[in-house]
Amino acid sequence: MRWRFSTFEGLLLLLVVAAAGAVYAWIAYGTGALIGATYALFMCIPIIAFERRIIFRRLNRRIHAFSTPMFFVASLAIYFVLLDVGYAAAGLIMQTSGAFGDVYWMEAMMPSKTVLLYALTISGSLVFILRVRELLGRDVFLSLLTGRYRRPIQEERVFLFIDLAGSTSYAERNGDLRMQEYLGKLFATIADPVLRYRGSIDDYVGDAAVITWPFDRATNNAACIHCVFDILEIIDADAHRWQKEFGEVPRLRAALHGGTIVAAEIGLDRHKITYFGDTVNTTARLEGFCKTLGHQVLISTDLARKMRLPHYVRVEDLGEHAVKGRGQKLGVLALRVGGSTPALTPSAAE
Repeated sequence: MRWRFSTFEGLLLLLVVAAAGAVYAWIAYGTGALIGATYALFMCIPIIAFERRIIFRRLNRRIHAFSTPMFFVASLAIYFVLLDVGYAAAGLIMQTSGAFGDVYWMEAMMPSKTVLLYALTISGSLVFILRVRELLGRDVFLSLLTGRYRRPIQEERVFLFIDLAGSTSYAERNGDLRMQEYLGKLFATIADPVLRYRGSIDDYVGDAAVITWPFDRATNNAACIHCVFDILEIIDADAHRWQKEFGEVPRLRAALHGGTIVAAEIGLDRHKITYFGDTVNTTARLEGFCKTLGHQVLISTDLARKMRLPHYVRVEDLGEHAVKGRGQKLGVLALRVGGSTPALTPSAAE
């Protein structure tokens, strides 16, 4: 999983970093706030590039798979190097432009111990905050921080339930520990497409993942549908590795539905954003239809009508079906990619 910054978040981060550099320059030297801000920005830019996976992508993926203590240590070590590089670049530009006058090149390009300690303190705080955001999820972190759901709120959301078919039989053949390794790899694979399409993984329930979006974000350019088929495509493209490492390629069932829910922050010693309402229950029931109707990806007719479906998606109308606990029947559509995405048969489903 990686950190994603919206335009607002990126600008806010740069503003905070520049302000920190300006404050340090004013406290330490009594002047040069602009120079301090410039150094701070140049020291921050390589770190942002690293976290956005613009540079050193494999290294980024590797350390984000570490435990939190190892992640913290590894991140600080990498940041130390990147801070030095950024400081040297800022010093080179400052010296070349004549901003420092008679200051020696090495002095302009080599940070002092005090500067490094200050920068690492700021970076360490940043690592901690963003790691917490990563563990909780971007949307949940911001919601808990701002107290948005301290009182229950009614809103429109879309839910995606993704379930691993055949998980019980796999666990029986390979054991529970191996099953958990399998699920861990699968959920890690799901994470990138979810982030790419600005969704949020709400929960993991056994062998299933629950993903959610605000309604407008999910239906804009059919982001929720693109997310589903991106996940399936990534797994299919990596089929040989799955087969080699786990002895089979994951077979997923997915269901999409949206509507009105009530969101609330619950808990005292452990806080959590929880969603209540018929929409959540209906999505779970719809995912169950994947097994009985023999299709891999299902979407409610109501949700499908609220967006323009991607051009590569083929639709099959499966009619209306009674849903337990719901007074009205639910219109169901099956989605697939023009003949290339295999449907699960009832006999193959768990």
